[in-house]
Amino acid sequence: MKIILASQSPRRKELLSMIVPRFEISVSKVEEKIEKGLSMKEQATNLAYIKAKDIFDKTTGDRIVIGSDTIVTKNDKIYGKPKDRNHAKQMIKGLLSGDKTHIIYTGLCILVEENGKYKQYKTCDEVKVFLKDISDKEIEKWINTGKAMDKAGAYGIQDEFCVFVEKIEGNYTSVVGLPTHKVYDILKEYINK
Repeated sequence: MKIILASQSPRRKELLSMIVPRFEISVSKVEEKIEKGLSMKEQATNLAYIKAKDIFDKTTGDRIVIGSDTIVTKNDKIYGKPKDRNHAKQMIKGLLSGDKTHIIYTGLCILVEENGKYKQYKTCDEVKVFLKDISDKEIEKWINTGKAMDKAGAYGIQDEFCVFVEKIEGNYTSVVGLPTHKVYDILKEYINK
């Protein structure tokens, strides 16, 4: 059974390699659009589905296609990838405002075709992240690493930024970008044969 990850994220690739040793990567080029009227959970799940479906439709045979999307939110505002350094700084300051907590939703969609039968799994994981106080100098130092620019919310918990995370309520790998506990629960039916 061929397994395809519909993402170019090195973090998702690393996390999936902990579950399955061999898989292909095929990057979806679909435009990631926020749909009106959907909850944050539904947005993340829908974006994961769109990515997975795009790659699924371009492939044939017995296969498993995995799509995932992470949304960082605070007070119903979505914090995507920063446009520039100043935007990254504003994002981090926004996440620090008020109670210094925010929510991360990581949507997961796994599409399977096996012996001509199609199955679809869609789910979403929610994690609450608690940040510590971060000085302007520390924010500047973090942004200078260059690692803020390709990440939703302008930070990666797996990078140097981890020292500013007080605690999380939920699954760590969902914050990184792929809820491995959910991926495994779905894949074990296919990979443990």
